[in-house]
Amino acid sequence: MSGPGVVGGAGPEASGSAQHVVATAGHVDHGKSALVRSLTGMDPDRLEEEKRRGLTIDLGFAWTRLPSGREIGLVDVPGHERLIRTMLAGMGPVRLVLFVVAADEGWKPQSEEHLQIVDVLGPQGAVVALTKRDLVDDATLDARTAEVRDRVAGTSLSGAPIVACSSHTGDGIDDVRTALDEMTSRAPDPESTGRPRLFVDRVFTIRGAGTIVTGTLTGGDLATGDDVVLLPAGSGARIRGLQTHKQAIDRANAVSRVAVNLAATATTDIERGDVLVLPGQWRTVSAFDAWIEPVRGRVDPLTERGAFKVYAGAAERDARLRLYRDDDAAPATAGCFARITLSKPLALDLHERFVVRDSGRRATVAGGRVVDPLPRGRGRPPTARLRELDAASRDETPGILLAWDEVGRAGELRLTTGVATAPAGAAPVGEWLLSPAAAERARETLEAALAGYHAEHPLRPGMDVAETRAALAEAHPSFADDALADAFVAREVERDHVAREGAAIRLPGHRVRTEGSDHADRLVAAVSADELAPPTVRELAASGFDAELVKAVCAEGRLVRVGPDLVMTPSVVLRAEGLARAAGPDGITVSAFRQSLGTSRKYAVPLLELLDARGVTRRVGDVRIPRG
Repeated sequence: MSGPGVVGGAGPEASGSAQHVVATAGHVDHGKSALVRSLTGMDPDRLEEEKRRGLTIDLGFAWTRLPSGREIGLVDVPGHERLIRTMLAGMGPVRLVLFVVAADEGWKPQSEEHLQIVDVLGPQGAVVALTKRDLVDDATLDARTAEVRDRVAGTSLSGAPIVACSSHTGDGIDDVRTALDEMTSRAPDPESTGRPRLFVDRVFTIRGAGTIVTGTLTGGDLATGDDVVLLPAGSGARIRGLQTHKQAIDRANAVSRVAVNLAATATTDIERGDVLVLPGQWRTVSAFDAWIEPVRGRVDPLTERGAFKVYAGAAERDARLRLYRDDDAAPATAGCFARITLSKPLALDLHERFVVRDSGRRATVAGGRVVDPLPRGRGRPPTARLRELDAASRDETPGILLAWDEVGRAGELRLTTGVATAPAGAAPVGEWLLSPAAAERARETLEAALAGYHAEHPLRPGMDVAETRAALAEAHPSFADDALADAFVAREVERDHVAREGAAIRLPGHRVRTEGSDHADRLVAAVSADELAPPTVRELAASGFDAELVKAVCAEGRLVRVGPDLVMTPSVVLRAEGLARAAGPDGITVSAFRQSLGTSRKYAVPLLELLDARGVTRRVGDVRIPRG
């Protein structure tokens, strides 16, 4: 996998180890590309038109080793106002900035808009390079330095070192290197959630290699041979090869610039803004809740009216805003929570930064961070919930979501938060997680329902499954899912909170007991009075012995259900079994069995069928042969 412009983001040793990636920013023709060439010895402008016009049109990439031995990748972005969308594609996934201002021209319109964008994206480190130092005298240089320091005051670039340099003479280039080295040494280690996500910013084909995508890798590692998915389309592919800084590697680590050779996919299936991920680790969303605030210097209040575009990672989407304002009289600079609805899904992460532009005015109007990448329902969520989520760390978020929702699928919680472990105290129930409060309430609801059922139906062994599902649905709407209700009952059985016998669910202490019951004793006496020709179940019912009592007495073994409409005493069944076993290998007919037992065919046939069912006999024609 080789060719012009195929770059990644680790080092010449091709180790694939995590690196820092730095994006340039600044007004057009202020020397961003020239500075990158001076720092790296590489020309980031790869297109003929860029070289002819001396203007960066598309994203450029290079890399260099700093004095400490640390290596960085550089993303060179265009500065022209018409190319803001391309600038955002390069800047979006990157959290370290080399901001460029020309000393001879000073602060310009695109300097301001790029600063607005950088500010809302929240960089973790920045260096300001005051280029073209050779074109101004010392007094002008001091004035420009003071101007830049004043311009960035109160922004995320406040306090960043301002380094004067000249790409033409080389003066100050080593100072820029040193400043970049110090910035990267202070930058926090890249977050690794074990969920790699490569933001695709270039797609092309190389003869003999096939489809190549390049981008900034965050979140975790990718390895040669991995099966991957391209979102939002969801098409699958396999990693045939990896490069970083034109060196082949077996594994790429976050954060780095990576080129990926994909098998089983075509360039027509991929576009800038897609993300390459491992299967089952990310989901796309068409709406999300966020904290949003106007860019600095904005005078007019941010409203829902207008045509907006959202930029996240390397992606661009048309968007609608629904602002959750608690105070309509708030100043224009005040932020608020909002629901953002996208024209096409994105794979978004918690706390992810994004930029909002007004399409009609072609102006950056706001920026924000993702608070809830998978909001529940269409209504406005409580402000308290959004504030709690916004202030939480990633590891705290699953517990907050579960506490609010009470019941959630474990897989969805992982996809939403990127945290694989269940929140402390969560109750695993099948594929679901229940908050401690929800699990306790469901247990109490189930036990109360069973206690009430036993009181109302003391002769029944317990509630059937359908009735327990209905009872649990009162504890939480999610229990309307039969699978969750059944899984919860199984959990409670395992924990000895309830017991199950067949389809009957009961409290552990509940037993059907008819002995000592006058009504039950009279039933047994009615059947025993003429035990070889007892009354049928229908006849017993007519005498006041209902089916529930008959079932309960049989469950205790005081009577035996011989057929659907017949119960007999255990002693008769025992005598019948003895006759059948004594018949020998020739067996016994119904007539012989009836005569030997001293009963009629009405009772003999059901008794023999019961013995067949119990495995005592087997029927061969009109004869019953004893088994064993």
